[in-house]
Amino acid sequence: MPHTTIISAPGKVLVAGGYLVLDPVYSGVVVSTSSRFYTVIRDEPNLKPATVRVRSPQFLDATWLYSANLKPASAVIEQVQENESKNKFVHLAIQHAIALAVEIKGLAAVQKSLAHGLDVTIAGDNDFYSQRAKLESMGLARTISSLSHIPPFCPTEVHLADVHKTGLGSSAALITSLTSALLVHLAAIPEASFSEDDNEGRRLAHNLAQYVHCVAQGKVGSGFDVSAAVFGSHIYTRFDPAVIQDSMNDNSLLPVLSPSNTAWNYVIGSFKLPPHTRIMLADVDAGSDTPSLVGKVLKWRKEKNVEANALWTHLNQLNQSLAQTLLHLSTLYEQDEPNYKSAVKYISSLQPVQVSFYIHMLFLWLINVLSEIRVKMKEMGDLSGVPIEPEEQTKLLDTCVSQAGVIGGGVPGAGGYDAIWLLVCDPVSCEPERSPLERIEHVWSNYKELKVTPLSSQESMAKGARLESISDIKGLQSILSVS
Repeated sequence: MPHTTIISAPGKVLVAGGYLVLDPVYSGVVVSTSSRFYTVIRDEPNLKPATVRVRSPQFLDATWLYSANLKPASAVIEQVQENESKNKFVHLAIQHAIALAVEIKGLAAVQKSLAHGLDVTIAGDNDFYSQRAKLESMGLARTISSLSHIPPFCPTEVHLADVHKTGLGSSAALITSLTSALLVHLAAIPEASFSEDDNEGRRLAHNLAQYVHCVAQGKVGSGFDVSAAVFGSHIYTRFDPAVIQDSMNDNSLLPVLSPSNTAWNYVIGSFKLPPHTRIMLADVDAGSDTPSLVGKVLKWRKEKNVEANALWTHLNQLNQSLAQTLLHLSTLYEQDEPNYKSAVKYISSLQPVQVSFYIHMLFLWLINVLSEIRVKMKEMGDLSGVPIEPEEQTKLLDTCVSQAGVIGGGVPGAGGYDAIWLLVCDPVSCEPERSPLERIEHVWSNYKELKVTPLSSQESMAKGARLESISDIKGLQSILSVS
């Protein structure tokens, strides 16, 4: 069997810290999803040396062939025009990953690794792309259980430019899995980098993915999406944009991207959702133009500085309260599991059972904090003239949070029309028709004003990017055979 490397990276949901996360003074709470992007790299003797072929079998006309011109301290990657299709994200990922590998391992070592050429397959779990049309074509209801009937890595039957994404951060997950897989395959970092939560190899992979993502987008964003793809769920404080802005035209990458470069001053704070809760995600009608939303909010903040900073300070206090309360609930579960489970069951059913007053009150506090965050985010939208939580989404969310067992929710990230998230109780034992998940599915499938399609994603229990085996991933072997 040819030398094979498989790296996956999760999607993300920014549940608190929208817009604020752009400023290093503030932090955001980001949850990584169980839906992942996969990169499979195999040595391919049938390809010319120093050739990289990339295939994305879920899309039409999505094969790209690249030739690597290696030099002692750099690499130039050029596309061999087999078709008119281009993929800037893939091209830049290969360019900078191979160039960094040459700097780390030396020219001869990388030339040896590319002696047979590389066959690369990239694929995302179905949740990254809207499955509304697929469910309708299969005659299935818009439920989580229906999604399980769609084959893994289902073909979208469209060109990449025409796909309807669901906002899980596909470009960040793609770039993270692709650049990380290349670094491992070319022995620039060890495989063990992705068996531990934090080490120099993982941090180098993070810095490279951030760099490539920013170059591909032509701007330095907050980086929370790449950070979630590398490290998993966490409380994120961004890096100084200058670390990338000042180096976009540098010939040498390693001095900039090295984990020893203290300019990479991002902070990854420990975070996970409490036991017996789960995140629920939905794809709603049409996507938003995130850059235009962000631009308008930042313009408002600049013009109305005092007003904006007061609101952002208040929002940050609420966001931090949310994060600490969620973490404290995890601690209470460890200290008093029976009472914790009783509280979750009580909130899920609103039936009179004996519960810990303190745990119950914490959940009620959480409900209030999430509600107030929504109020303040909507206020920011009103003041800046941006539909952060549009009225259509407000009606949908209000309907959802009125259900027993729903702790709260919102419009993720920059907001808009394309998605919502909910945090619901997930009790150990609950009559099916009384479970919060079933209640929400009923609301979504019967909602008339918007078409709401659930995603199957939950929070990923794995910490960010990880090494995979083909046999462990359902459907992966099948798409590797697609020509």
